[in-house]
Amino acid sequence: MSKIDLNIKDETFSGNVLNEIMLTLESEFLKVQDIIQARVYKEVEKYNNSLPEYFNGLVQPTEAEITLNGFRLKDKKKIDPEKQFYVACEAFQKNAFFILIDYKQATTLEDEVFITRDSEISFVKLTPLVGG
Repeated sequence: MSKIDLNIKDETFSGNVLNEIMLTLESEFLKVQDIIQARVYKEVEKYNNSLPEYFNGLVQPTEAEITLNGFRLKDKKKIDPEKQFYVACEAFQKNAFFILIDYKQATTLEDEVFITRDSEISFVKLTPLVGG
């Protein structure tokens, strides 16, 4: 059992990379929810350490508004990583985004995957259609 450093990507449906984040994963055998948790905790830690104007994370924090530059919290305050993780898991289950692990789509939070240093993990957010 060894730690693995991986570059995780946020991509559009057409494959354009929007964001990259370096994660240290604790094991080669993980559940999808472990990958989501590692990602969310890293994003929240980065935000909480500096409290910038915008949070650029996987899911929108409570009390934040969506802007072109990311999620903007009305009051600059720390984000609860556990709450963000819960919201991200719920969003995954509702198909707000999907995860490709070595070009295969993860289907449940409980899916077990084998990760190597060469693995590719992409989060693909689905943009809701606007219509009327």
